[in-house]
Amino acid sequence: MTTSLTDFHFIRPGWLLLVPLVVGLWWVWLRYSDPLRGWRQQIAPELLKALTVGGGPGQRRSAQRLLVVWLLAVVAIAGPTWQLEPSPFADDASPLMIVLKADAGMEQPDPAPSRLERARLKIADLAEARKGQPLGLIAYAGSAHLVLPPTRDTAVVAVMAAEVGPDIMPVAGDRLDLALGEAGRVLDAGGQGGSILVLADSVHVDSVLLQAVAADLSPSVQFLAINSSDSSEDHALRSAARTLRAHVEPFDMGGRDVAAVVRRAAHAPVAQVGGQGGHWQEAGYWLVPLLALAVLVSFRRGAAGGTR
Repeated sequence: MTTSLTDFHFIRPGWLLLVPLVVGLWWVWLRYSDPLRGWRQQIAPELLKALTVGGGPGQRRSAQRLLVVWLLAVVAIAGPTWQLEPSPFADDASPLMIVLKADAGMEQPDPAPSRLERARLKIADLAEARKGQPLGLIAYAGSAHLVLPPTRDTAVVAVMAAEVGPDIMPVAGDRLDLALGEAGRVLDAGGQGGSILVLADSVHVDSVLLQAVAADLSPSVQFLAINSSDSSEDHALRSAARTLRAHVEPFDMGGRDVAAVVRRAAHAPVAQVGGQGGHWQEAGYWLVPLLALAVLVSFRRGAAGGTR
């Protein structure tokens, strides 16, 4: 489940109204608990300092620590949170929608086998790595077509991907924007959240079209680049990825690319049942050990002071 600083908030923000009261009470306590409060009006500060023992920086630090403890207690009660609790009724895995480029350019050897064949092999690896987890497939060139909606039978996705090629695409070209729009609609209709993986060698789509689809696209997008790094095609693909705020995973013969894609897809949001926002996870309890430690340290200091 993804999180961000924009999700940070308090479950019970009304308790934060106690912060000014806490600071005020601390200031009053600090003023009236001063044993020298009466003497300060009678004796010059320099002389009073010379006549007294104790206090000073150590006492000020103790008072400051007390204020910090009180403020932490208020923050803990207010219920800081930044992520939703996973629904016990939601799917246990986020769907991954594969978007496969199938134009004539993907048939080029780079070297052999062709880029399209490499993409098919990567899809087979993904199907094995995500066995039992929802996987779907969309093929695109100058048009976009749903091959399979997300299914837990990932082996059939690999079989269908092996049949995808330029010869079955009705329109030549590169309309990634249409493919992303179709993938977004399929995932939204499924109501289970999920993410999109694009397997392509390059992207030649007007940036205005990509910006338009990015504005309406809720699932996250990542690319698996089926090209040579630092090539002009790779630069075009990465430029499109920046427009889509997508991650680009470079091709790796050893399979590290597939592992990274699977790991990133596992962190995609899972939609809550019925479209509800769900319950936010209470994070204030993480502050309890700090508060307990502060109380323990204060108690030990008080006991040590009483034995002297």
